[in-house]
Amino acid sequence: MKALRRERNGQGLKILAVCSLVFFLLSSCGGKKEVKEESPDAKTSQEVISMAEVLRSAYAEKNYSSVQWISTQDAYKAFLNSVRHFDSVELNFIPKWVEIEKTKVYLNVAWNGTWTVGGETSRERGMAVFLFEGKPLKLSKIVRGSPFIYPER
Repeated sequence: MKALRRERNGQGLKILAVCSLVFFLLSSCGGKKEVKEESPDAKTSQEVISMAEVLRSAYAEKNYSSVQWISTQDAYKAFLNSVRHFDSVELNFIPKWVEIEKTKVYLNVAWNGTWTVGGETSRERGMAVFLFEGKPLKLSKIVRGSPFIYPER
């Protein structure tokens, strides 16, 4: 009889432990999750990355007026002066680093491209640094590694 009671008590403890564990898991997972707001730096980073994508697609589509909307006058003029003739281009940007200073935002992107001119293709790759300034942010300069100077003449 005593052995039977010990066995039942052991099972009762096991059941109690399992029920406690299930209750703990349900109570910790079932509550409302706290949603953290995005930091201003994260929003700024996303903004300049999307602006670089607009720049890339506008260049590939030869829709340079779109570049004008996201650039300062000087940056737009420099962009137009650097663009070379091409029949088609496949250009890819991979954002690598965003550096945010007080009034300046630097975006580093790795890029690779394939340009076609008169049936001949050329491939290039590099790292570009775009400088964005102002409110709202606008491209103010391509600091280095511009992919828009290709294909070489």
